[in-house]
Amino acid sequence: MTTTGVTYERTGEAGRRLDALARVYQEVYAEPPYREGPRDAADFRVRAGRQAMRDGFRLVLARDGDELVGFSYGYRLPADTGWWKALEEPLDDAFAEENGRRTFNVAELAVRGAWRRQGIAAAMHRLLIADQEAERITLTVRPDPEAAPARTAYASWGYRKVGRARYGDGHPACDVMVLPVPGGPATGP
Repeated sequence: MTTTGVTYERTGEAGRRLDALARVYQEVYAEPPYREGPRDAADFRVRAGRQAMRDGFRLVLARDGDELVGFSYGYRLPADTGWWKALEEPLDDAFAEENGRRTFNVAELAVRGAWRRQGIAAAMHRLLIADQEAERITLTVRPDPEAAPARTAYASWGYRKVGRARYGDGHPACDVMVLPVPGGPATGP
């Protein structure tokens, strides 16, 4: 697949790509509203390595020539996930129930600054969730005003906010959004 001269690759393996992903992560997340530094990028590399081992892991890479310009990855939420328990306002038990196949989590979606607003994030997202066996897709986004472009994009792709959560001590609050998989059962709180 090509968009504006960019090529895409979808894979289920991240191992040898973790250093390149961490470099892109560090560049993208140094900007507002994140303002993360080298230590955060190192933590990302460790976290991404763990997440790459999860069931249903998928990675999409976007390249302009040989240059990595963006990536997105995700995995299935396990049956024993605490994902929905982190919400400030509890959801209906039936909505929050997981079985290891019900929900695919888009854990990361990052595009370097010079390549933004060219449809690259949307193309990576489409590839990431294509042929998904899950009923729904979930992701998080910061509620900060600086994250408005991401929230607007997610809403235009069909996501809707189901609550606000904080995943771990010292982590900022984030809005949790859900996208029903077309043709799948309705998934609303």
